[in-house]
Amino acid sequence: MTNEEFRRSFKVPYHNNLGLAVYSCGVQRCAAGHSWGPAIRDHYLIHYIVSGKGVFSSKGNVHQLSVGDGFLVLPSCVASYSADEQDPWEYCWVGFNGSDAKRLIEQTGLSEDAPVFHCEHDGKLEGLLTDICNVSGSSPANEARMLGGLFYFLGELIDRLGSISAQHTTGYEYVQKAIKFIDYNYSRDIDIEDVAASAGISRSHLYRIFMQHLSMPPNEYLMRYRVNKAAALLKAGNLSVGEVAYSTGFSDQLYFSRVFKRHMGVPPSRYLNQKNHARL
Repeated sequence: MTNEEFRRSFKVPYHNNLGLAVYSCGVQRCAAGHSWGPAIRDHYLIHYIVSGKGVFSSKGNVHQLSVGDGFLVLPSCVASYSADEQDPWEYCWVGFNGSDAKRLIEQTGLSEDAPVFHCEHDGKLEGLLTDICNVSGSSPANEARMLGGLFYFLGELIDRLGSISAQHTTGYEYVQKAIKFIDYNYSRDIDIEDVAASAGISRSHLYRIFMQHLSMPPNEYLMRYRVNKAAALLKAGNLSVGEVAYSTGFSDQLYFSRVFKRHMGVPPSRYLNQKNHARL
């Protein structure tokens, strides 16, 4: 290396069918004036500065950065960065992508229009990034360990930055939390109090934002979700009506039948028979 020193850097193969995967990570002490770009990446790339200074440019905006600052390069977004001539920076980085990457980045509050952040340089973010780098080898077990480290790092960013961005949102992030909770727990004996608690808001607030964003109250969403899941299980034809009811959060089969008929137009027993006849 003629103009930069690597303490550790490597690339990990990416698999398109993964929700999240580490592309690369490393710790780099740059030579004076060392630069990259203008160019694009095909994945998300986060740098965190642990010493020195440098410049990051994106969308025509130039950011002078130093210790405790970080920046995000988004896929297909033209960017460039360079180390200071007198006090060149050292940074940790991680590159990643996958179907869950965009959602996780959005939860940090970082975006193409706001790609720069500052977090107190207390060693936590640096430690989480170097933990990813310290996993050696590309075995499935080590790829899983690296992915776990990436989740920890992104979780820390969400904790530190997400609360700032949440002040400027419309409340949809709470709807997303509630929907995720329902998706994971609809088969259990949950109610709207549980859903609201999972999102960290009151029941009345949950009602308002569901009406605002989904045009239905949360209890209606939960009921429709369960009925749709029940219809899919009945369509599969492997379970009885009673088994389907219990599998979708209904402890009372008669109540399940009434609710199912109200939403689907026919009772579950007839719906099941219709599907069985369709296969004959």
